[in-house]
Amino acid sequence: MSTLAHTMMTAARPADSGLAGPGELDRYPYPESPGVDRVGPPSWEGSESELGRVGRRAAGNRGRGLHGQLVQQLGQMIVSGDLGADRPLVPEEIGQRFEVSRTVVRESLRVLEAKGLVSARPNVGTRVRPVSDWNLLDADIIEWRAFGPQRDDQRRELSELRWTIEPLAARLAAGHGREDIQQRLSDMVEIMGHALAQGDGITFSRADTEFHALLIQLAGNRMLEHLSGIVSAALQVSGGPVTGCDRPNEASLAHHGRIVEALAAGDAPGAESAMRQLLTVHPEVERVVPAPREH
Repeated sequence: MSTLAHTMMTAARPADSGLAGPGELDRYPYPESPGVDRVGPPSWEGSESELGRVGRRAAGNRGRGLHGQLVQQLGQMIVSGDLGADRPLVPEEIGQRFEVSRTVVRESLRVLEAKGLVSARPNVGTRVRPVSDWNLLDADIIEWRAFGPQRDDQRRELSELRWTIEPLAARLAAGHGREDIQQRLSDMVEIMGHALAQGDGITFSRADTEFHALLIQLAGNRMLEHLSGIVSAALQVSGGPVTGCDRPNEASLAHHGRIVEALAAGDAPGAESAMRQLLTVHPEVERVVPAPREH
């Protein structure tokens, strides 16, 4: 086993849930704004069950404290539809509901605005934006959609995107003699093989994600490389089986190996074909390879 393989195998740890449990957040009481005369309960009343339902891991915000957790929770509630389009988001109410400071609320809303989920305008306030305005290529939004009510659509769309991106990337990569990257690809296949033998799905997944990122890098197309995050997100949220990457098995490992062999031989059609085979659905699944949909 190579040094790289050993490092990845020993570094693997079970994935955490991402969301802090009750009592794990630091508390920053947010007082009622002066002059506010409430009629009835706050709009956040009763959202506890919704938070529990949408609570999932968010790779982009895990481990970033209160700010990251609030971005995650509000983002999931928006993407799941619990906070519908044009819904006003009152910072004071958010602060009270989640017991965080106005600074945390303000910075969290800025992050959500950058993702296209909310908009803030003078004399109008902050409101949830319609789906058409969301940055659907944002890694967090991809993940939130994949674990929400839109999970089937999100996973299908990701699969279709991969069928557009990766066979082309494999074909282009065969024309670039980057021995350093090709060696890294071989290392990833080796790591995947050891992980499969030991039943280590975490390490297999990490090496698989690295493999596909390296392949797109080897293609030498900066626009394709810019889309590599989509592939990484797809691999992390795929709940399948949809493609040969969804579950560690000998067939998946063999397809990755064939891609490496075709790249080393400069066989562009072979590399593209091997990638298409890897992305093909498992035989026991009724769904077929993604095809253009009728509109």
